Formats: sequence, C-alpha cells, structure tokens
Amino acid sequence: MADSSFDVVSKIDSMEVENAVNQARKEVEQRYDFKGVGADVSYSGDTILIKANTEERANAVLDVLQSKIIKRGMSLKVLDSGEPYASGKEYRIESKLKEGIDQATAKKLNKLIRDEGPKSVKSQIQGDELRVSSKSRDDLQATMALLKGADIDVALQFVNYR
Repeated sequence: MADSSFDVVSKIDSMEVENAVNQARKEVEQRYDFKGVGADVSYSGDTILIKANTEERANAVLDVLQSKIIKRGMSLKVLDSGEPYASGKEYRIESKLKEGIDQATAKKLNKLIRDEGPKSVKSQIQGDELRVSSKSRDDLQATMALLKGADIDVALQFVNYR
C-alpha cells in the first residue's frame, strides 16, 4: 500500500477578505458612533488600510474588521496589523495579509513533527508548504491534531489529504 499524505499550507481566499472588508465598511458607515469621524476601511493587494480621525476610532474600526474576518471563517493569524500612526489630521492602521509558510516557520513545524509526532510520520519542505506522509492514516490524523494545537503565528490549512 502506498503512503498516505497531506500538505500543510497557509493560503488566503482573497474574495473572503474582500467580503469581510466590504461588510466592515458597511457597518462603519451605518453605525452612529462612527458618524462624522472619517472612519474608512479599504483593501488593495495584500494590504488593508484603516483610517479615522482619532487613534481610538481607528482601533474600533480594526475591531469591527476582525469580527467580520472571524465571521467569514478565517483566522485572525492572517492579519499582521501595525500600530495606529498619525498621517496629517487622521490616524491610520495598515494591516498586511500573511500568506504562505516562510522557511523559518516550516523548519519549526518540521522539527515539531519530528520531535513530538508519531515515529512513522515523515515531513519535507516544498517551497511555501510542508508535505507530511506516513503509511498510517491514524498517524496523519494525530499529526494534524498536533499542528492545530501548536502555538504558531501562521494560519494553517490541510489540503490534498489522500
């Protein structure tokens, strides 16, 4: 019997992010506490820009955006939000979207699987993803549970399970 395997990836559905930003923008436009404060959320490329006239309002808009991202079924680990900074008469928060597993994180995951995972499981780094294989599907399930419980600052998905 051939080895079973799955890939560990960190991908972002850009349509879901766009939908979350649009929902946040609509809520900010309609809420009474955001009237006349110049609050806005915009999305372009891999950056979400939040604007408001005070630092507290900018953080409140960020909270609205985070709640919409959670409701769309995404992890907050995809957002890398900076601190509010003054830009003219308004405050801005830039949030970068994190996609892909960088080499340092992939090595950390690889070491975690080797040290704490079942002994029959093998893992190898392939670009910005990690391939995990084993003869036993139960061991692969245990490895998935191990990776879900790990404290890693990247949103992980498991694809190509066969």
